[in-house]
Amino acid sequence: MLTFGLIFIFGVYPLTVLWPAGWAWHHGHSEYIEMIIALYATLGVFLLIASRNPVQHLSLIAFTIWSSIVHAAVMAVQATANPMHTGHLLGDVPALFIVALVLGWLCPAAFRLPFDRGAR
Repeated sequence: MLTFGLIFIFGVYPLTVLWPAGWAWHHGHSEYIEMIIALYATLGVFLLIASRNPVQHLSLIAFTIWSSIVHAAVMAVQATANPMHTGHLLGDVPALFIVALVLGWLCPAAFRLPFDRGAR
């Protein structure tokens, strides 16, 4: 969690600059990229906080897992449908699936949370 928090805070923007074909969905200046970087940096800060006591922050970890799966799936469909974006199938798409996979492995209670009948 700590690693992903730091990557979300400090790594997303440099990746869009260094490898735009795999990480940036727009060319040149884009308000979209500013918004998505702000969102991921904010999520990164909260993942850093959650890393101190994951059990206390299961819903945030569950959100990170499931939103990463959904976001990656949508991007995969878009990248497959538009040949201009196929680089994302090697960049941000697998990266988000890896985030979900690792967090689900590290914190299986968060992965199951949305489906746990005892969850409150």
